Amino acid sequence: MSENKPLSGQTALVTGASRGIGAATAKALAEKGAHVILVARKVKALEVIEDAIHEAGGTSTIAPVDLTEPDAVSRLASAIGGRWETLDILVLSAAYLPELTPVSQIDPKQFTQAVMTNLVSTQAILAAFDPLMRRAENGKIIGLTSSVGASPRPFWSAYGSTKAAFDNLLESYAAEVEKLSRLKVAIIDPGATRTQMRERAYPGEDPQSVKAPEVVAERIAALAIEGFETGHRERVDG
Repeated sequence: MSENKPLSGQTALVTGASRGIGAATAKALAEKGAHVILVARKVKALEVIEDAIHEAGGTSTIAPVDLTEPDAVSRLASAIGGRWETLDILVLSAAYLPELTPVSQIDPKQFTQAVMTNLVSTQAILAAFDPLMRRAENGKIIGLTSSVGASPRPFWSAYGSTKAAFDNLLESYAAEVEKLSRLKVAIIDPGATRTQMRERAYPGEDPQSVKAPEVVAERIAALAIEGFETGHRERVDG
């Protein structure tokens, strides 16, 4: 381990790694020396991020997976477990934003997609990677949430309710493993950030008026290096 590569020798997995905060986080962790497993649905988008990581001197492996498909997560965990003995860092960045509507007009198909992506796949990931994470010397799980999970907002219920459940799931898991392993769990609210999801939610907003994904990514990388107490929560402001 060196000062420039404090995560050297560690393996990280980032979901939602093909764009936005997930992509920026993957690059930041790779820059700090971690070998990053890039997880998202689109192969070409993942290859773009992988090329950027390799051009910057980092290492990564792409894992094109739709996390909502049956057995997809268990197959991914089996493949990773067959290659690496531990998983040191897990960043849960993948998320789906349904159309913003009143509760009475939520589209059932979109709501189901949000529940599957934001909640069901998260539980599947925690279950499937639990053995690898526990074997790590100082395993760290960092989940990205949203303020609408803790503070309900009109028209955001389809997304906010899944994030409220996401928070509960991670906090429960953190309490369950706290005295049984060295594994630590944190929840990060990225705040207003320049992403495609943000643009969909606020189409009239000037993108330059909010912070870049790299700001959040650097904070996540810092937490991965510095460590934190399990149950840690914070919001990343501009």
